[in-house]
Amino acid sequence: MNVGWLLARLVIGLGLLSLIIYSQYFWYRGLWRLTANWGSTALRVAARLFCLGLVTISTLAIVDAMRMGTSHWIPRGNIFPSFVGMWFTCAFFGFLAVQFVRALERAWRLLAKRSKARKNVAPVSTAPVRETAEVVADPGRRHFFKAATAAAGAAPFLGAMYGFAAERLNYQIRRVEIPIANLPDALDGMKIAQLSDIHLSGYISTDDVRRAVDMANELSPDLSVVTGDFITGASDPLEDCIAEIRKLSAPLGVYGCNGNHEIYAKAEDAAERLFTQAGMKLLRSENATLNFRGAQLNLIGVDYQRERGPGGHKIPTLAGAGKLVRRDMPNILLSHNPNSFNRAAELGIELSLAGHTHGGQVQVEILDHRLSPARFITDYIAGLYARPLGSLANGAQAPLAKSHLYVNRGLGTVGAPVRLGVPPEITLITLRRA
Repeated sequence: MNVGWLLARLVIGLGLLSLIIYSQYFWYRGLWRLTANWGSTALRVAARLFCLGLVTISTLAIVDAMRMGTSHWIPRGNIFPSFVGMWFTCAFFGFLAVQFVRALERAWRLLAKRSKARKNVAPVSTAPVRETAEVVADPGRRHFFKAATAAAGAAPFLGAMYGFAAERLNYQIRRVEIPIANLPDALDGMKIAQLSDIHLSGYISTDDVRRAVDMANELSPDLSVVTGDFITGASDPLEDCIAEIRKLSAPLGVYGCNGNHEIYAKAEDAAERLFTQAGMKLLRSENATLNFRGAQLNLIGVDYQRERGPGGHKIPTLAGAGKLVRRDMPNILLSHNPNSFNRAAELGIELSLAGHTHGGQVQVEILDHRLSPARFITDYIAGLYARPLGSLANGAQAPLAKSHLYVNRGLGTVGAPVRLGVPPEITLITLRRA
């Protein structure tokens, strides 16, 4: 057991939890103090009762979400889970934004004091103190940072409202052509529709999934695939999700793989059974040979690839998948975790299709750099990536052929029902000869 790894996770987890708890205290304390200046007793009491109600609802929703059972006090389709997810996320990032502005203000005051102190050379000892007081009391600076603090605190809430109301269900079709090494002429132009990270839950309804399925069918794909995370938790309606997925239409059929949330919900076997009953195939460390226009394609699927075990030790990625790779035809891998791409390239798999990241759900661009929370878990956030193909992938002499990975941005959300800069995605992949 890796004690250092466990200790690091414990420290990071406790630190993050402490920040989340303190951010809640920060906002509730601020709201409570704000109402103290209100002249109307009835209005003040009503506002404080609202604060207490918000605390109660948030606490119940969080405890309910952490329960491991399949029954919940709050129905999953209820507005409360969505509201609480948004509130906690906005409160956390709003708190960080406010503290950042306050840190800038403190730094400005410190620099101003030092600057005044260097300029003051008068013999009277009280002069520097008088000048420092003037700096601290500067009304222009005070009003500027007060406005900046208010704007920083409000920005996450306003952004979340937009991300919930506008971008969360703004499904986008992304078309991408991917060059495949040694692709037979017959497979050139073959089309694959990919859905991922549906997360049917209180944040996304069966009607929403049906709309995405209809959009995928309108693309007339030759093959349809779904790369994991059909639901979020054990209480979510897996059967309803599979019932919508089965409406995907493609001549070569519908295939899928399990994601990490199927593990959390203990639904891996159930998903496989429901896929089979619906006439589809969930690939679990197995492959299927597809015939298209007289040529063949090897489709491989694996369950979610964990990178570390319970004790923190590393787990080999795609263990046992080497025997599923065919040398006489192109290989496509369905693996929910994009971090399996490095090993897939080494094994000679020409194309990997993944999800998992949601594209970070929130993406901002600062100084020509796109910042995404997904950067903390993978180098493969969204879109198309390439690595050298074959056993020399990590060697000094790289082969000319390339292995490609496409990371789908997903349909659903986790945590807060918000997307900003990362709209949900239906992908149409067209295979091309490299």
